Amino acid sequence: MQWYVDVLKKYAVFNGRARRQEYWMFFLFNLIISIVLTVIDSAMDSNILSILYGVAVLLPSIGVTVRRLHDTGKSGWWIFISLIPLVGAIVLIVFLATEGKPEPNQYGTNPKLAPAV
Repeated sequence: MQWYVDVLKKYAVFNGRARRQEYWMFFLFNLIISIVLTVIDSAMDSNILSILYGVAVLLPSIGVTVRRLHDTGKSGWWIFISLIPLVGAIVLIVFLATEGKPEPNQYGTNPKLAPAV
């Protein structure tokens, strides 16, 4: 849960780097919350909760994805490769699952080596 809250605290931060664990834990909690809200919405016969949640986490999701790409040494603009049907999504998932560069890069120092806050 800490990883999810940390991403929300960096609501619209698009600079720096994000570890794989930070990204995938946010993704997991986001997926679980979305499923729960969808079940509640279907019981209420509406979509409002899912839509509100989706809008609320849109910027944090984009921000953590851009920071994750930075950790692999890629520009945040690579996020747009997901607009290419199927192939783009697969390429983006590979980039997001790749281990980050151990050395500092133009986006900052290795987040694994950063002291815990």
